[in-house]
Amino acid sequence: MAHRTLKTSYRALNDRLNLMPQGAPPSASLDAILKVLVSEREAAILSKMPILPFSAEKAAGILNWSLVDTAAALDELCSRAVLLDIEKPEGKIYMFPPPMAGFFEFSLMRTRGDIDQKLLSELFYQYLNVEEDFVRELFAVGDTHLGRAFVNESALGVRPAPRAGAGADPAAPPLPGSDELTVLDYERVSHLIRTAPYRGVGTCYCRHKMMHVGKNCDAPMEICMTFGTVADSLIRHGHAREMSVSEGLTLLETAYDHDLVQFGENEQEDLPFICNCCGCCCEAILAIRRFGTPNTVNTTNFLPVVTESNCTGCGKCVQACPVEAIALVSANDPKNPKRRKAKVDESMCLGCGVCVRKCDMAALFLQSRAKRVITPVSSAHRTVLMAIERGKLQNLVFENQAHVSHRAMAALLGAILRLPPAKQIMASEQMKSKYLVALLRSMEGKKVPT
Repeated sequence: MAHRTLKTSYRALNDRLNLMPQGAPPSASLDAILKVLVSEREAAILSKMPILPFSAEKAAGILNWSLVDTAAALDELCSRAVLLDIEKPEGKIYMFPPPMAGFFEFSLMRTRGDIDQKLLSELFYQYLNVEEDFVRELFAVGDTHLGRAFVNESALGVRPAPRAGAGADPAAPPLPGSDELTVLDYERVSHLIRTAPYRGVGTCYCRHKMMHVGKNCDAPMEICMTFGTVADSLIRHGHAREMSVSEGLTLLETAYDHDLVQFGENEQEDLPFICNCCGCCCEAILAIRRFGTPNTVNTTNFLPVVTESNCTGCGKCVQACPVEAIALVSANDPKNPKRRKAKVDESMCLGCGVCVRKCDMAALFLQSRAKRVITPVSSAHRTVLMAIERGKLQNLVFENQAHVSHRAMAALLGAILRLPPAKQIMASEQMKSKYLVALLRSMEGKKVPT
């Protein structure tokens, strides 16, 4: 009976995780991960928690527990960063973050003795780097992605040198310069560092995990940045330490110096984290190379351009590119048949600008993409888009599926989302409008009009 109960509790938690837009495909590795992170009793609690942020009072009603016992259980989970707690004027709100970016990373953001971090890292490596289901579903499904790349801001100031040398055309129009680029505040990590109400820094989950399996690089470890209410919770519970603006800007320069790429959550407002990623440890970058597709994170709005007359074919940009989007090809120079030049694969390029900084010959510069990349306004906006694309919107709209009416409406909306686009349009616009507006408002913490 105990074995059956154990299996049921963790399986119920797995089912709860799969209500989220990103999901967590069942696996023996995932079962083992969850057993390291939470007890059987805690798995049962988490399996009943709402998808959207909730109060202790709401959780107590769901569990049919006293408020004191419920708050104690929730606070214990927050102390281990399985849950996050958000301090609001009206009281504390709890949130069950997704596995990534969420409680998977938080478990390795500091060295701790309450869990076996080596065992956990080995399990993470199996689930994320050997098995494919979770990473494929997280990064390679849908058009709206969890994360987005940021441009290396120092690369924005690089201008191509004037064309020179044999074969140059003195009458050719000037090459476009960086002063023509449009860079918005939400595209700058430095702006986030300067304006976030809370700033924290912790250990890089990816390199920490790889260290335990003997595959990490020598890039800095203490460089994972968190912001806003997520940072506040992690700092209060010791999973990150407070970071000043000046330290944050210094760490950003350190990341630039180590050719690290900045990834953040795919939204314009209130970003909760910035990862400083290398090409050998980062899950998203590894997924790009693993699946041969750039559609794992949203790119920046920029692309590197090669000034061929300056390119010597040294290959520094090729070595620096984290996603192998640059290659050396023949320069087709009849006077020097062995001469090579850099060529950018625009379909694979993140637009991070790391290559531009590595070029000593002013042969690379950034220009704006022909079509701007659309970034969701908020996490609520992104979550709803991801849910629609993955056929899980009904889980957000009707999350209390213990009620018969909610189960019925969830099934109805799920059926609508599975219809062909033309038939979706024929479905009740009033229903979609009413519930989507209410959902967005509730996710953003706004009062929903009755």
